[in-house]
Amino acid sequence: MKLKKIYDFLNQISPFELQEEWDNSGLLVGCFDNDIEKVYLTLDLDEGLIEKVEENSLIIAHHPLIFKPLKNVIPTSFSTKLLVKLIQKNISFIAMHTNFDKTHLNRYVAENVLNLKGEAFDFVYTAKIDKPFDEFAEFIKEKLNLQCLKIVKCNDFIKTVSLTTGAGMSLLPYIKTDLFLTGDIKYHEAMDAKIRGVSLIDIGHYESEKFFADALYRDIKDLDLEIVKINSENPFYVK
Repeated sequence: MKLKKIYDFLNQISPFELQEEWDNSGLLVGCFDNDIEKVYLTLDLDEGLIEKVEENSLIIAHHPLIFKPLKNVIPTSFSTKLLVKLIQKNISFIAMHTNFDKTHLNRYVAENVLNLKGEAFDFVYTAKIDKPFDEFAEFIKEKLNLQCLKIVKCNDFIKTVSLTTGAGMSLLPYIKTDLFLTGDIKYHEAMDAKIRGVSLIDIGHYESEKFFADALYRDIKDLDLEIVKINSENPFYVK
């Protein structure tokens, strides 16, 4: 199947025009005329993953490999080193980042992983839960397989919850629920949330977005292609 046909299908289910101005989703490596027989779905790229991927295939990842303009392609940085490896193996690369957050990923994690029932708007999924904070926190820990919990507890009972996968603390001023689930929470952001009376549970960046392959697979599994779900490794571990 031509890469252009795959790209057009992806653009139909999650339009690339929905991405944020600072984002760099879309076709980042490859040519629309390339013939693709095998597609790999992953959250990110790393060296181990690229070694496993067959030549002349396509990788669709959540995070872009390139965010800022490159002045050279000398393999001394994360992005340039992996870019060289992709080109050497003639592997095409498409990123579906903030557009997919808005159309698929937040809803998928909320409904299919956490069994929440609510509504999604832009980057935020909101639901009613009516549960004690500690009980719901343990539920989140189990469902996302978190090794430990980093929390800001402002209320003993949670009526409503909002979720943004990845790093969503820039959205805090717009959160009107009792609890906000997101990742990469910084110290002063936690202080801000406490002043606002918004409880937090840090659900991790990798831990909350590792479901990208599962979420996308549901929509593209019927294409006439071999599709492989393969994830990059989490660079962090808890000792």
